Amino acid sequence: MVIIKTAEEIELLRESALLVSRTLALIAQHIGPGVMPKKLDTMAYEFIKDHNAVPAFLGFNGFPASLCISVNEAVVHGIPGDKAFEEGDIVSVDCGVIKNQYVGDHAYTFAIGDISMAAKQLLRVTKESLYYGIAETKAGNRVGDIGFAIQNHVEYFGYGVVRELVGHGLGKSMHEEPQVPNYGKRGRGKKLENGMVIAIEPMVNMGTKDIRLLDDDWTIVTADEKYSAHFEHDVAIVNGLPEILSTFDWLETELEKRGMDAMRMSLNTFAAKA
Repeated sequence: MVIIKTAEEIELLRESALLVSRTLALIAQHIGPGVMPKKLDTMAYEFIKDHNAVPAFLGFNGFPASLCISVNEAVVHGIPGDKAFEEGDIVSVDCGVIKNQYVGDHAYTFAIGDISMAAKQLLRVTKESLYYGIAETKAGNRVGDIGFAIQNHVEYFGYGVVRELVGHGLGKSMHEEPQVPNYGKRGRGKKLENGMVIAIEPMVNMGTKDIRLLDDDWTIVTADEKYSAHFEHDVAIVNGLPEILSTFDWLETELEKRGMDAMRMSLNTFAAKA
């Protein structure tokens, strides 16, 4: 059952989403070659607790960390460890918090140092697909319209869209209805309504769409070991239109300060094309 949110609940969800945004901005200040994922996880845990919230991922179904940190061919659910990032890596950082009983949950894929042109294109196209999906998040549209927009864009470049992992509704629970696949057909699926809040999160592979689970029972990687990218925003439908509750602006400002790649994109551009 889809839980429609009141204006007051949407503001609480925005507060949680923006705490995730601030946490990812903290990560952007420190991520780079030679940095260990576990160090970033500890920083995120302390930052979230200092802001009167709790990490949503820590202990969720037994997950052992506050962040999911997935490197290169890892799609999602990577466990932060002691292997330092290397020049040329791409690193997806997914973060969730619970504040005032409501969940924020979004993700960003970082370029570590100088990455290949192929990896840059993967990141750019995946991020573009997120905004194409958001542009379809309007009252009266259907979930399939979001998935179609994402799939249509990334498959044009020959990339694979992961089928087994999807976006989702968001509220007091991290995974509410409706499920929001990153593939689909226009006019199909759950009808979108004012007051819905969803996490849209394209997970896009450079090669095959197929994935497999590692022996740690958490980390999901591409079946062909090619790179994967993951971008996620929390989105509410307000007055019939999408309103992004999270932001990449803060983390991208931090990246720019450090001379690192940050691809700024505007929803308005994608809404005009959709």
